[in-house]
Amino acid sequence: MRASEFRRAVDEEFGPQGRVLTRELVVDELGDRTADDALDAGVPAGDVWLALCRANGVPRERWHGRGRPAPTR
Repeated sequence: MRASEFRRAVDEEFGPQGRVLTRELVVDELGDRTADDALDAGVPAGDVWLALCRANGVPRERWHGRGRPAPTR
C-alpha cells in the first residue's frame, strides 16, 4: 500500500474525522504512536492501515482493497 492509498483508505473508511484519527489517536500496536508518527518513522503504510483498522473495530472484510484506485479497462 502506498501512502496515497493509505490516505484514500482513511478518507473512505472514516470520512472527515479520518485525518484527526491519524493525527491524534495513539495506537498501541504502532509502538504507542499515532498513524502519522508511525508513517513518519518508516512503518509501511499497509501495516499502519491494518493497525488502525484493528484499533477502531473496522470489520475484517473492509481491511483490504480500500484506498486502491479503481481498475482501468
